[in-house]
Amino acid sequence: MSNNEHTIPARSEVPGSETWDLSKLFTSDEEWNSALLDFEKMIERIPSFQGTLGKSAEHLADYLDFSRDMEILGERLGYYAQLRQSEDEGDSASRTMVGKITMAGAKAGAAAAWQNPEILDIAEKDMEAFLTHEKMADYLIYLQRIIRYRPYILSDKEERIIALQAEGEGIPGDAFSVLTNVDFNFGTIETKEGKRPLSQSTFSVFMESDDRDLRKKTYNMFYSCFDAHKTTIAALYSGSVKQDVINARIRGYSSARAKALFPDNVSETVYDNLISAVGGKLGTLHRYYSLRKRILKLNELRHWDVYAPLVPNVKKTTSWNEAVDLVSNALSVLGDEYVSVLKGGLLGRWADRYENKGKRSGAFSAGSFTGDPYILMNYKNDSIRDVFTLAHEGGHSMHSWYAARSNPFMSYNYTIFEAEVASTFNEELLFRYMLKETDNNDIRLYLINKHADELLATLYRQTMFAEYEKITHELEEGGTPLTVDILRAEYRKLLEKYFGPDMVLEEISDLEGLRIPHFYRAFYVYKYATGVSAALALADRVLGGGAKEREDYFTFLKSGGSRFPIEALKAAGVDMSSPEPVNAACDVFGSLVDELESILNLKKSI
Repeated sequence: MSNNEHTIPARSEVPGSETWDLSKLFTSDEEWNSALLDFEKMIERIPSFQGTLGKSAEHLADYLDFSRDMEILGERLGYYAQLRQSEDEGDSASRTMVGKITMAGAKAGAAAAWQNPEILDIAEKDMEAFLTHEKMADYLIYLQRIIRYRPYILSDKEERIIALQAEGEGIPGDAFSVLTNVDFNFGTIETKEGKRPLSQSTFSVFMESDDRDLRKKTYNMFYSCFDAHKTTIAALYSGSVKQDVINARIRGYSSARAKALFPDNVSETVYDNLISAVGGKLGTLHRYYSLRKRILKLNELRHWDVYAPLVPNVKKTTSWNEAVDLVSNALSVLGDEYVSVLKGGLLGRWADRYENKGKRSGAFSAGSFTGDPYILMNYKNDSIRDVFTLAHEGGHSMHSWYAARSNPFMSYNYTIFEAEVASTFNEELLFRYMLKETDNNDIRLYLINKHADELLATLYRQTMFAEYEKITHELEEGGTPLTVDILRAEYRKLLEKYFGPDMVLEEISDLEGLRIPHFYRAFYVYKYATGVSAALALADRVLGGGAKEREDYFTFLKSGGSRFPIEALKAAGVDMSSPEPVNAACDVFGSLVDELESILNLKKSI
C-alpha cells in the first residue's frame, strides 16, 4: 500500500499478500466452528476426572495430559477468533466467534474450578513423590506454580462462582475498544495534500507534522470526541478498576496491585523503585522539554508540540521491504537463525501490515504454541516510528518462536515483564545500527530525537501511566468513587509533574487519561519501563561482549515460562530487583539530551 494513499480501504480491499495467514491455527471459520464443537465435548469430560488427582502420579498425569490438549485447542480457538476480530472490529462474524470462545472458556473454567483446590489437597509428602514420576517431567513447573497459590485458592464452590462470572470481566475494555475504534467518527483533516481521515492510527502521523496549525487542529478535533463521551469512558474505566479490586479482595490479596504482581513473583518494591527512580530523574525530562521548546522556537510549549520533529527538513520514507531489511541488518549480531526466521516471517505472512477500516489501532504480537507468532501493524511508510515498532513486535514474535520450541506447552508462555525486554532490546539495536550508518548531523539529530522520544515514551511516559494506575486503584480501595472529575484531576497532577514548568496544558489535556487502552489491563504498563531498562543493559552486554553474552541472551529467550522473570533476566545478566538498571536507563536518556544539545550548538556555531 502506497504511503500516498489518502483513503482507508475496507478489509475486503486489502491484498492477501499484505495480511497474515492464520491457516496454522485454522484454515477457515468453518474449521474453527468444527473445532469449537470438539472443545465443547472436551468440557463435558472434565468432571470425570474430579476426585482422581490424588490417587496416584499416573492419575494426575492422565488429567494433565487431557488438560494440556484441551488448553492447546482452546488457545488456537482464542487466538484465531481474536485475530480475526482485530482485522475489523465491526465485523459481526468475528465478534460472534470471540463471544462463543469466551463463553466456552468461561464454561471450561467453571467445569474445572475444582482442579487447583484438589491439587492443593494432595498431601505435601505425596505431591513430592508424584513430582519425581517420569510422566510429570513436562508438568513440574506448572504444578509448582499452582502450589504457590495455596493461600489464595478458595473452595470448589467459590472457585466455580468466580469462574462463571469471568466472562463478564472483559466487558469494560471491550466496550471501550468498540466505542473508540468503531463508533467514534473523528472526521477529516485538511492538510497540504488535501483532506485526510483522522483515526486512532493517523492521529500519531499528524502529531508528528512540522505544521503546527495542523497539529493543533488534529489535537483539538481528536480530543473533542473523547470530551463528548468522557462520562461514559470514565464509567467504563471505573468499572474495570472496581473489578480489579473486587477480585483481589475475594482471594485475600492485600491489594489489586499485589494480586497483579503475584503471578510474576515480582515484589511491589520493584514497582515502587521504578516510580521513585524515574521521579528522581525528572529534571532531565524537564530539560528535554525546555530544549524542545528552544529548538522549535516556541513562545509556549503546548501539548500538541511534544511529537513535532526537531528537524523538519529531514524526511525518511521506508517501504515495508526496506524496513524488514533494515531491521534484519540491525539484528545481525544475534546470528543467522534469528535473522533468517524473522525476515522470512515478515516478508511472508506473519504480519497484517497496513490499516483498514475497523482494524484495531496500534500494533501487537500474538505468539501461540501452535501458530506463527503473528504481528498486527498499521504500518505507514512515512513514519520512522513504525520501523521501530516493527523491530519491537519482531522481538516479541521471536521470543515466542524460541519459547515455544524450547519448552513444553504448560510452561512455554513467558510473562509480559520479560516480553518487553525482548522487544525494546531490538529497538535499541536498530537505533544504534542506524546511528552508526550515518555521519550526517541532520540525520543524526533526527535519529537521536526519535530515540529520545521513544525512550521518553517507554520509560518516563509508561512510568507516569503506572503511577496513575497505582493512584486510581488506591483511591478505589480507599472508598473514593472514580468519577470523571476525580480521574481528570489526578491525571492532570501527573501531567504537570512529568512535563514540568515549560509545558502549557490545555483544558482538555487531562482527557488523555481516558484514551489509554492498556489501563483496562491493570498494572501492565510498568513492564514497558522495566523492560526498556533491562533491554538497554542487555544491549550493552551483547554488543560489547562475545559468544557467551549472546548465548546468555538466548538462554533468556528460550526460558519461556520455565523461570520467573527476575530469575530469567539474572540469567541473561541484569538484576531488575535493583533500581540500578532504571537509574542507568534514565542516564541514557540524559546522554541523548546532551548529544542533542551538542549537535545543535555545533550547527549554530557554523
